[in-house]
Amino acid sequence: MSTLRQKVSLEGIRFFSYHGFYPEEQIVGTEFILDIDTETEVFSSGDDEISNTVNYERLFRIASEEMDVPRKLIETVAHGILDKIRHEFIAVQEIRVRIRKMHPPMGAEIRNSGIELVFRR
Repeated sequence: MSTLRQKVSLEGIRFFSYHGFYPEEQIVGTEFILDIDTETEVFSSGDDEISNTVNYERLFRIASEEMDVPRKLIETVAHGILDKIRHEFIAVQEIRVRIRKMHPPMGAEIRNSGIELVFRR
């Protein structure tokens, strides 16, 4: 038996936020890049209704709300985003949240550091 799966994604969302372990990071802030992928099994035959898919505008709002709250770890931010998506979109079977911190202050030229969380029902 075959199934049809649908992926809804937001890639390369840029935020200027105040996350960081060191107090100065929470004062100065830095740029973060966020990717969100969701995957759902499709049961409708292409019905033209937003209720039959994952609303990526809502994904953006969830990410924005979480990125606005300063935290020490971007892992904590990613967990907050993932948990909100998981509870709001019950039909989603897989969620992937990736956050990259651009030019982390480590005394060397580093493009970004990053974390990725993956949830599967």
